[in-house]
Amino acid sequence: MLALRLPPEIEDGLGALARRTGRSKDDHACGAILRHLENLENLAAVEQRLAAVQGGESDPVPVKDLLSRYGAAD
Repeated sequence: MLALRLPPEIEDGLGALARRTGRSKDDHACGAILRHLENLENLAAVEQRLAAVQGGESDPVPVKDLLSRYGAAD
């Protein structure tokens, strides 16, 4: 269990979102925390990859190759 003391404006916004979506404030807060943790993990992976490229331990990947690999190329 985790208890948070939120500033009133965040608490109000979270309550309004919960009412609009029919989901609980807890659902929205948990989702936001999970997304933030995923973002931090992704950032750490990117920083690790960058350090490997800068250290000569790995080759860079051209952006066009990444776009093509993930279906975002024109």
